Amino acid sequence: MFRRERSIPLRGSAAALCNNLSVLQLPARNLTHFGVVHGPSAQLLSAAPEGVPLAQRQLHAKEGAGVSPPLITQIHWCVLPFRVLLVLTSHRGIQMYESDGSVMVYWHALDAGDASLVQAVFARGIAASGHYVCVGTWSGQVLVFDIPTKGPNIVLSEELARHQTPISDIATEPAQGQDCVADTVTADDSGLLCVWRSGPKFKLLTQIPGFGVPCSSVQLWQGTIAAGYGNGQVRLYEASTGTVHVQIDAHARAICALDLAPEVGKLLSAAEDTFVHIWKLSRSPEDGYIEVEHCHGECVPDTQLCGARFCDPSGSSFAVTGYDVAEILRFSSI
Repeated sequence: MFRRERSIPLRGSAAALCNNLSVLQLPARNLTHFGVVHGPSAQLLSAAPEGVPLAQRQLHAKEGAGVSPPLITQIHWCVLPFRVLLVLTSHRGIQMYESDGSVMVYWHALDAGDASLVQAVFARGIAASGHYVCVGTWSGQVLVFDIPTKGPNIVLSEELARHQTPISDIATEPAQGQDCVADTVTADDSGLLCVWRSGPKFKLLTQIPGFGVPCSSVQLWQGTIAAGYGNGQVRLYEASTGTVHVQIDAHARAICALDLAPEVGKLLSAAEDTFVHIWKLSRSPEDGYIEVEHCHGECVPDTQLCGARFCDPSGSSFAVTGYDVAEILRFSSI
């Protein structure tokens, strides 16, 4: 069971975008960072465990070419083996900051040359894999950036071109040095999933076709892909083969966010039906298939949920954001 904790006030509400919440826990300092976007700005907040906000910072999208301020589409902390970067995507480009948002270390402008007059240009979908940061784009390409141990000498090392529709989300997990291990999954608005092994050259391992519904959020845990769709379903796939293990009719409306607590295999799903659910994933010792147990359901009344994240790797607390709600709602286990 979970109980409502003290909320964290925002200067404005979260934009109605999927995956519109990023969380970075700093156990050594007993702090948690939260990131939320709305319009042309992003809010960064630091809070102590009891929810008292200690610091706030606002980031704005780099202007680039154009007369109107660009809209931010996502913010996400990328935890690399040797540093943490805060990555911000917008309709004009990709910005990378030091983890506290104080210094911008890299700016990549999006090339709208291939876009038609009716096509929106944007970047969306952010994840770190090894010493690479992957960012999706409106064209279906995934940009792979090679990140140095320090400094701004970030290099665009590869462009993955297997998707035909805009990237919606990207998930990764450490490969732990094993060969032929799927450690990166990219999802798009058609529902197609591409499974990769990261490295100096990313290798496509398998493709999981869509079924006419966008995949809004994706997670990867111990070789299992958890994908959330616009029809409210959560599907669990074997990453190496693309085999579907479990299909859960989890929500009555489109899923807006998934998250995983890696230490315990808990899956968090949030949707536009105002519900947040927590599921326990495990593998059957007999046949290795994924088993799912429903652990908790939480209703946030009259709220269009936008983002949801666990606040710790053990899944003992989580936070959610909602459109037109000027606070981050926090819940912790009893």
